[in-house]
Amino acid sequence: MTNSDAWILDMEAGPIYEQIGQNVRRLIAREVLRPGDKLPSARELAQTLGVNPNTVVHAYSRLEIEGMIETRRGLGTFIRLDAPVKTTKKEMLTEAAKRYAAEVRALDVSQEEAMNVLKEVLDAGTAS
Repeated sequence: MTNSDAWILDMEAGPIYEQIGQNVRRLIAREVLRPGDKLPSARELAQTLGVNPNTVVHAYSRLEIEGMIETRRGLGTFIRLDAPVKTTKKEMLTEAAKRYAAEVRALDVSQEEAMNVLKEVLDAGTAS
């Protein structure tokens, strides 16, 4: 899973290690990465993304603390068999919704208008 198209990085959007972690969580939530799957080595992923290997190590370390991945000595880094796939997706969606709701409140927009805009954006994303 080193296809760079699967990884979204924005050098201006905050710490790269957090973005790498977010990408791994997103790939797990979408079931592109499944429990038991092996992740690319830190060096391999760093080369693919054009970042320092220590950045990937930092991201992997945080994901390990969260219980999403595990390092097996001499074998590599894997998605944990008990990774919380279903709750990860809901948590990520909830966080995105909270950010949107905060912006809606900051703009003093009605719920109806906010929902209409959200529906338009979602519909536009599915149109070919």
